[in-house]
Amino acid sequence: MATDTATTCYRHKGRETNVSCSACGRPICPDCMTPTPVGMRCPECSRQKTKVRTATTLTGRPELTYALIAINVIVYLAQIATSGHLNGDSGTVFQHGALYGPLVAHGDWWRVVSAGFLHASPLHIAFNMYFLWYLGTLLEPAIGKWRFGALYVVSLVGGSLGVMIIDPNSVTVGASGAVFGLMGAGILVMRARGIDPMQSGLVTTLALNLALPFLLPSLNISIGGHIGGLITGGIAGYLMFEIGERRNVAQRVLLVGCGVMALAIAVACVVVAKSNT
Repeated sequence: MATDTATTCYRHKGRETNVSCSACGRPICPDCMTPTPVGMRCPECSRQKTKVRTATTLTGRPELTYALIAINVIVYLAQIATSGHLNGDSGTVFQHGALYGPLVAHGDWWRVVSAGFLHASPLHIAFNMYFLWYLGTLLEPAIGKWRFGALYVVSLVGGSLGVMIIDPNSVTVGASGAVFGLMGAGILVMRARGIDPMQSGLVTTLALNLALPFLLPSLNISIGGHIGGLITGGIAGYLMFEIGERRNVAQRVLLVGCGVMALAIAVACVVVAKSNT
């Protein structure tokens, strides 16, 4: 930090300097300057460890992430048990839980949520659980399990709304709507915390996955589910971090807001499904 008037180094009284320690503000000469990630510091302050927040230094146990992965795996095992084959795309669990617009319109409202925990093949669940693990270990330690869970739920039902709007007559399953919502929210979290999202590769990952349905249409990837989850997760993330954190809104208020948002989206799914019948 430069000053307008030259002063003398606090350790070497005969040496004039225009540089001050970035921590304590004391004037320091070239012999006393110690470069750090947060500027020049005096010898005393440079010995104090300063935490620099980056995507790789956010640590902690993502317990909710592990729990969500476990739930998805258990449900998929139930699909296999009731269908008799590894794909799990038949049987009672799949038939009563998959998202299908006409059935949602006729009262099966729970499909808006249950479809997010079903998967159509081992490869399908493997990809989704990998990305859930990747995003969970990145985000949950940084924002806490309650906010992470709120983002997951909002994104999941948002993905269902995207399906109801774009392709309501297709049978759709998978956690990708929730995963895309976490990607969108994650980018906003990093921006709000002063972290470059490009550092984590999250922006590149999001762009590639958005392009995948158009590059490989034979995979039958749900565009509506991806877009719906991304938009709703992004909105929830913006309200929670870009606005909520900057204005010091209480966490319980943000969580209640996300709950109301998720409920409104679920109701919208039913309304849209009925309008298409």
